[in-house]
Amino acid sequence: MKWKKYTIKTTTQAEDILSAALAEIGIWGVQIEDNVPLSEEDRKKLYIDFLPELAPDDGVAYVSFFLDSEEDQQEILTAVQEELQSLRAFTDIGEGTITTDETEDKDWINNWKQYFKSFSIDDIFIKPTWEEAPAEEGYSCIIEIDPGTSFGTGKHETTQLAIRQLRKYLKPGDQVLDVGCGSGILSIISLKLGAGHVVGTDVDPECMSSTRENMEGNHLPAEAGCFYQGNLIDDTNLQQQVGCECFDIVVANILADVIIPMTPVIPKRLKAGGIYITSGIIDFKEEAVKEAIAAAGFELLEIGRQGEWVSVTARKQ
Repeated sequence: MKWKKYTIKTTTQAEDILSAALAEIGIWGVQIEDNVPLSEEDRKKLYIDFLPELAPDDGVAYVSFFLDSEEDQQEILTAVQEELQSLRAFTDIGEGTITTDETEDKDWINNWKQYFKSFSIDDIFIKPTWEEAPAEEGYSCIIEIDPGTSFGTGKHETTQLAIRQLRKYLKPGDQVLDVGCGSGILSIISLKLGAGHVVGTDVDPECMSSTRENMEGNHLPAEAGCFYQGNLIDDTNLQQQVGCECFDIVVANILADVIIPMTPVIPKRLKAGGIYITSGIIDFKEEAVKEAIAAAGFELLEIGRQGEWVSVTARKQ
């Protein structure tokens, strides 16, 4: 399949904010090119022995996204242009020009694997399926993930924030609802931490097969989780399938613009005193998310931050 590649010329300062803004309008994957030198920490994460020779960092970055022929490209491009104009009001996005190219997806599904390496979040060890488990002990659980075409290796700050909140609030036997389950990583970690049962939802049909494969790869029985495709915001059939007032924890690692309209339907999913964990929130959307959570009658418990990303945890009163 041929894809259209659109590249925005921006600044290194704005590349993360721009990436988040693109995600808000439905562009989930981006490619970022800049001349910012890798830190020693980043070098270790990527297992790079020899750093490439880069030109001096000039503050310029290129953020690219890809659209296939079946998408309404003009509608999406219009939304991107409007988002660029909005961003200019509070950050320097540089030129903000868009250039077009064409590419093919010959080996995208496999080429990214060279960048996904094992890592740990506190006492949880997460590894790709093609790497060996660690010889050393001390981890409470080891998670094997092959995201395939779904979002979710666990390495992104938003997922790490959600994992730490699950680690803090989940109790043995808890019933967990994972909204926007992606690769199933949060569902799997919930079960490994002692959840009695999980239910996952996602709008992407690829996530259903990816989650089930990862469940199997982590030696979890199929009956430990139910997974449904659909949008919990307005799909009443899905809401009925998921259930009412039957969850101890709802975790949603999505995006602020999805969390906000979805929050009003969450209290009906939770038991009294149930915990609502949200993540995937870019920092400038924090207040809007907190307002939506308060308006739904939740008690705000805590705010977590990692880089430019925020998690908000609340309790049903």
